[in-house]
Amino acid sequence: MNSGEYLRYVALGDSQTEGLGDGDDIIGLRGWADRLAERLAAVNPSLAYANLAVRGRVAGQVRTEQLGPALALRPDLATVVAGVNDLLRPRFDAAEVAGHLEEVFSALTVTGAHVVTLTFPDVGKIAPLARPVRSRVFDLNARIRAAAARHGVTVADTAGHAVTTDPRLWSADRLHASPLGHERIAADVAHAIHLPGSDDAWTLPLPPQAVPAGWQAAAAELRWAAAFLGPWLARRLRGRSSGNGRTAKRPQFLPLGTTPDSPADTGPRESP
Repeated sequence: MNSGEYLRYVALGDSQTEGLGDGDDIIGLRGWADRLAERLAAVNPSLAYANLAVRGRVAGQVRTEQLGPALALRPDLATVVAGVNDLLRPRFDAAEVAGHLEEVFSALTVTGAHVVTLTFPDVGKIAPLARPVRSRVFDLNARIRAAAARHGVTVADTAGHAVTTDPRLWSADRLHASPLGHERIAADVAHAIHLPGSDDAWTLPLPPQAVPAGWQAAAAELRWAAAFLGPWLARRLRGRSSGNGRTAKRPQFLPLGTTPDSPADTGPRESP
């Protein structure tokens, strides 16, 4: 299908696809999938868009909770992005995570949908304290590329470009993209599907900025650990997820610019 002819776009995934880091639960979340839908609608104003992503979901939950509803919507374009919540857990199994994603790829592509996925940037360059999980990211990326190749899935390869680790593309928690980061991801996907008017300008580096002194960088790491890493670990130890009690923000197809009648957020308001 020509990328200008998409009529039904469904986004599956976790917090990144839900839009955390781009807006908030008060004014609403935008995020890269919403931004991609806006680009699609600029080409085809008849576009209908659904977003099934929910924060905190691991790849297995995306498969069990979101695949069925996505298939029922019969999309002609679907984005599937998950795995970060898995690789941050102690018992990470890259083969198992990629297996869940491949099942989603297979089920959607069999229906004729054009499926798009992402690879993940080097987290060790975004948050130095996350360096111990770098090998997990590289392993998962390789498995995602292989699974995508087996099913004709388009890969928007964010991992291959240095700009994706620029701290200005990430929010203060370093887990979610900033508004600028979400815009770059949307531009990456648009370019990957050859959307009219898209190009590779999203890969261009940002203007240089001053590099903090060693002590400043160390202090920033300690502040990040106290503000975000500590609370995240505490929730894991309590068996809690930021997605507890939450549902998808756009569970059904709606024209772009139309919002659901009731808010999707039924859970407690807390940091992601």
